[in-house]
Amino acid sequence: MITESENIRDVIVNTAVAIAARTSWEAVRIHDIAAELNISLDEIRGYFREKEDLVDAWFDRADGIMLREADTADFSALTSQQRIHRLIMIWLDALAVQRKVTQQMILAKMEPGHIHIQVPAVMRISRTVQWIREAAQRDAIFVRRALEESVLTTIYLMTFFFWMRDETPGSSRTRQFLNRNLSLAMWLDQTIYGNNESKISQVSVDRISVSPSKSTH
Repeated sequence: MITESENIRDVIVNTAVAIAARTSWEAVRIHDIAAELNISLDEIRGYFREKEDLVDAWFDRADGIMLREADTADFSALTSQQRIHRLIMIWLDALAVQRKVTQQMILAKMEPGHIHIQVPAVMRISRTVQWIREAAQRDAIFVRRALEESVLTTIYLMTFFFWMRDETPGSSRTRQFLNRNLSLAMWLDQTIYGNNESKISQVSVDRISVSPSKSTH
C-alpha cells in the first residue's frame, strides 16, 4: 500500500524493478505491480501507459541524478574530459543497484521485431547524450557539433555495454575504459580543431590521460 508521503510514480517503478530482481524483467506484468501495491490498473495507467514507460522512468531517474551532479561545487573546476567522465559514471552508478535488471531491460529492447520499442530507445539515447553535453558545457556548433555528438554517443554506448559485464569493485575497469576512450576523443578533437575551446578551459591530453591501472574518477 502506498502512503500519502510517497511519490506514487517512484513507488511503481521501484516495485517493478524489485519484481524483476526476484524473477526477470521479461516476467514483470503490470497487474503484478498493481496487486503488490494494492492499487488498480487504471491508477497505474495514470502514470504509465505501458510497461516500456517504466524503463524510460528508470533511465530518467539516472538522468536526474547525473544532472544534479553538475550543480555540485567542484564540478565547474573540472576539465571537459573529467566532466564527461564523471557524468557518465554517475549515470551508470545510479543504475548499478540493479545492474542485472538494467541489462535485461536493454536486451529486451534489442530483440528482433521490436521496432516500435527500438526507435524510441534510439531517441532516448540521444536525449541522454544531449544532457551530458549540456551538463559538460560543450558548445560546439555545425559540423563539429555533429561529429562530437556522434563520437560521444558511440563512447556512451560502448561504455554502457562494457559496464553491464563489469564486476570489478566500483566498476573500476569501466572507469578506465571510459577514460581511455575519452582521452582518444579529446586528442582527435584537438588535432582537428586545435587546443582552444570557447567557454571551456581545456588541458592537454598528456595531463588528463592516465595509465590503464588508474581512474580519473
